[in-house]
Amino acid sequence: MVKRLTVLDIAARKGGTPIVMLTCYTAPMAVILDKHVDILLVGDSLGMVVYGMDSTLPVTLDMMIQHGRAVAAKSARALVVIDMPFGSYQASHEQAFTSAARVMAETGAHAVKLEGGCEMADTIRFLVERGIPVMGHVGLMPQRVNAMGGYRYQGRNEGEAAAILEDAQAVANAGAFSMVMEGVKEDVARHITAQVKAPTIGIGASPACDGQVLVVDDMLGMGGYVPSFVKHYAHVGDVVEQAVKTYTEEVRNRTFPSAEYCFPYKKN
Repeated sequence: MVKRLTVLDIAARKGGTPIVMLTCYTAPMAVILDKHVDILLVGDSLGMVVYGMDSTLPVTLDMMIQHGRAVAAKSARALVVIDMPFGSYQASHEQAFTSAARVMAETGAHAVKLEGGCEMADTIRFLVERGIPVMGHVGLMPQRVNAMGGYRYQGRNEGEAAAILEDAQAVANAGAFSMVMEGVKEDVARHITAQVKAPTIGIGASPACDGQVLVVDDMLGMGGYVPSFVKHYAHVGDVVEQAVKTYTEEVRNRTFPSAEYCFPYKKN
């Protein structure tokens, strides 16, 4: 029987074997990824990747729960973490707990992720003390893209670097079992990773972290805008396009397989 990774397993990987994490939004993809990665992140990036939104801000809690349920149901090994969407946890500790409890109860996931540093530390502690494992998120925070002046690298000067370190330490001290560190310069990411007790999982933060995460559609070359730090490990978009072109030609030329070929029922 396959043993599911736990938040304690991930926390114990600090400074050890790098943690492999990918986003995952659907049941079929969960089946494929589950055998290989340590963490499946049902990210609010699904708003942009799946629904074509301009940012993660319009994503709702119900959307996260629907996708999270599908991913949790079709995975057996990886830890499943679900993003808390914008507006579902910032108002109060009670709001955060109510939202997170819904996510955990209705999806079968194993942890939630929320963005924020020092200002969210008390909320993280509140959730952890009530049995909800939390993954933090520091550095570039997409839910705050408007306030941060757009998608830009963080830690570009001593002041920014010190603020990110303070955020990371606050998140770790509040009880987060790990944290995503996004869009942070390599020297800053390396320093923070060495200073905080929780594993850091980088995205656009260099190999200096305790693990890495990418948006799965980006690394598979599924089209759309791709950040400069993303390597295409495949060009699935090209494969899909060629398959559709071949299908289209066969339909128009009436050369696609017949029903008899596709369904070889035994003849009487």
